[in-house]
Amino acid sequence: MVEKTALNKNMLDGSIPQRMTGGSRFLRACLRQPVDRTPVWFLRQAGRYMPEYQAVRKSHSLLAICKSPALASEVTITAAEKLDVDAAIIFADLLLPLEPMGLDFEFLAGEGPVVHKPIRSHADVAALRTDRTAELGYVAEAIRRVVHHFGDRMGMIGFCGAPFTLASYMIEGCGSRHYIETKRLMYSDPAAWHALMQTLATVLSGFAAQQVAAGADVIQIFDSWAGALSVTDYRQFVLPVTRLLVKNIQAHGVPVIYFGVDTAALLPAMRETGADVIGLDWRIPLDAGRRAVGEACAVQGNLDPIALFAPEALLRARVEEVLRQAGGIPGHIFNVGHGIVPETPVENVQRVVRWVREISAEMPMQTDSAQAGRRV
Repeated sequence: MVEKTALNKNMLDGSIPQRMTGGSRFLRACLRQPVDRTPVWFLRQAGRYMPEYQAVRKSHSLLAICKSPALASEVTITAAEKLDVDAAIIFADLLLPLEPMGLDFEFLAGEGPVVHKPIRSHADVAALRTDRTAELGYVAEAIRRVVHHFGDRMGMIGFCGAPFTLASYMIEGCGSRHYIETKRLMYSDPAAWHALMQTLATVLSGFAAQQVAAGADVIQIFDSWAGALSVTDYRQFVLPVTRLLVKNIQAHGVPVIYFGVDTAALLPAMRETGADVIGLDWRIPLDAGRRAVGEACAVQGNLDPIALFAPEALLRARVEEVLRQAGGIPGHIFNVGHGIVPETPVENVQRVVRWVREISAEMPMQTDSAQAGRRV
């Protein structure tokens, strides 16, 4: 593992250090430790809304950028520095593990990702590979480059898709509104479903381990489509394997952030995954979301990403609202409640970073050591 002098050691002293780097501030918040101000980063902070990224995309496809450590690290670093956030998240795509598993996919203009031969049977599941995770090493190499550039100045976030979300792509073959084929397999062939979940947990655990070994301080698990599930289905078909994945990642000594969209009803069950941080989308007030997950984990979020298009006064009011709802309690990471969308004004994203710093630094921060999380 890449050594980072301040981030992964002696985090639980219950006091606020005199000096924090962005990286130590971010990791302390993940562990529900007191900080000098609220750390901030953004989902999809590197992407189509940035001119620098658009320039790279003129010559390279999305997958080409993901598979080139030089390009992926460049895009990651450029965005994090331009926004001056507390953490960088590696530029990659949720579906990258599908290729070494034996499923080819591509991105089609206007349609998003398309899997050419979707999973539809137990035989399809049995044909999936779990022994080629090393082929994803280009993501780890990109992380090494970002860590070498930033050192302790910024936290380094690696990520993977959650088993349910990746399974939904593998089964549907593309994005979906109703997840008919996914739920059909889940309901009609539980053996095939659970075999698929276990296969994904194996591959994703290995993929995350590579990222931690390369220097990732935190792994975020994206369960982007979990909100399509009822609480009963989530608990029966998704929670056990997600809990296993979280545990496997934490065994490498890093916190886990678990995030889904439209998941307000699922939050108590999502907490049972054991994740250190639960990401909240913008549909639930942050204080209500925190009550739903309980005091034993941190929360991340949850500005509506479309608020970044609002006039300055309204946007600032929304930032203040999120911070006020956080209440200065240790364990809040400011973020949008889903990814930044194309056409978002970059200057508004930069304004939010400045406001979070200014406003949270002036708010009283609780330093109760009883809020302490577990040691990593």
